Amino acid sequence: METTEAKLKERIKELTCLYEVSSIIVNSDYDQLEPSLDAIAYCLKKALRFGDDAQVVLMSKDYRAETEGNNEKLVSLMSDIKVFNKVEGFLEVGYPVDKYSKSDFLEEEEKLLENVAIAVGNLLERKQIRDSEIAVKRQMERTDRLHILGEITAGIAHELNTPLANILGFAELLKEKTSGDDNIRDLEKIMDNAIFSREIVKKLMFFACEMPQEMKAVQLNSIIENVLKLLTPSLREKKIKLTKSFNNENIELKADTVQLTQVLFNLIMNAVYYSPEGGQIDVSVTEEEKKVRICIADEGKGIDPKNGDKIFEPFFTTKPTGDGSGLGLSVVHGIINSHKGAISHEPNTPKGTIFTVDFPKL
Repeated sequence: METTEAKLKERIKELTCLYEVSSIIVNSDYDQLEPSLDAIAYCLKKALRFGDDAQVVLMSKDYRAETEGNNEKLVSLMSDIKVFNKVEGFLEVGYPVDKYSKSDFLEEEEKLLENVAIAVGNLLERKQIRDSEIAVKRQMERTDRLHILGEITAGIAHELNTPLANILGFAELLKEKTSGDDNIRDLEKIMDNAIFSREIVKKLMFFACEMPQEMKAVQLNSIIENVLKLLTPSLREKKIKLTKSFNNENIELKADTVQLTQVLFNLIMNAVYYSPEGGQIDVSVTEEEKKVRICIADEGKGIDPKNGDKIFEPFFTTKPTGDGSGLGLSVVHGIINSHKGAISHEPNTPKGTIFTVDFPKL
């Protein structure tokens, strides 16, 4: 039978544990929770009646912390860790089964375990709230930047259109009046670069939403077939194997034909660019109950995780200078948003990237 002094000693240990756990949580670094969870596990171990023999395991969806010990067979108590009222882990304390039984746990220790599990759940909730706030803030900052950039871009595009048209027009007139292969080649270079610059201006205007949309019902399958025909030389040059699948031969969308073609061309052309020679690209279209999903998978080097949030930003590119303007995916993103769709990416297996585009069903 426990003496009053022994009971008091146990209560002091339990209260000390709760105080220390609170202090650990208050001083936790949300970017590195592992040390805090390890410290909580050791605090709980010290608070138990037979702390020297006790083992503590703290497990959640993203974290694991445990005290030292190699006993596989334990008699234990367990309490759920709940995050926003959803069980996402557990907290377990145990003794070696060959030395202890369930009766060696005190009733107060069970309550202590529940209180610590609640505290850990609160800590994980705070981390999720903090992470969500940071994500929302980052998204708002990005939206503000894109809005300002859109206004600037629209102005630049309009200003550039006139001189580019003049350069192209006068170069064509000079070509008609000029003789000599060298002179004609020089003029053709001027015209080619002017056309290339005009295409960049078009992309800028798409990004700034300055190009009017002509929304109508379109046949998605035929648009994809046309894009693949345009890209046949590029596919053949890199000996890329292309597979395509449609779960319905007659899929319709409400979309702007030119803009939808640009989205598909950019995504498939990117897949071709990053694919190794002899690689494979899979294009699949699935008509679901409320949406149409387009998946484009390649076997390239994949997207570096640190660039995952940047690839849709204007002027961001991983291509060498001269190979890309960094506007392709930002334009794609803008067009898809204007069609009330969504675009995402994920790693392919064993390597590469899968871009997924969802459009609302007609």
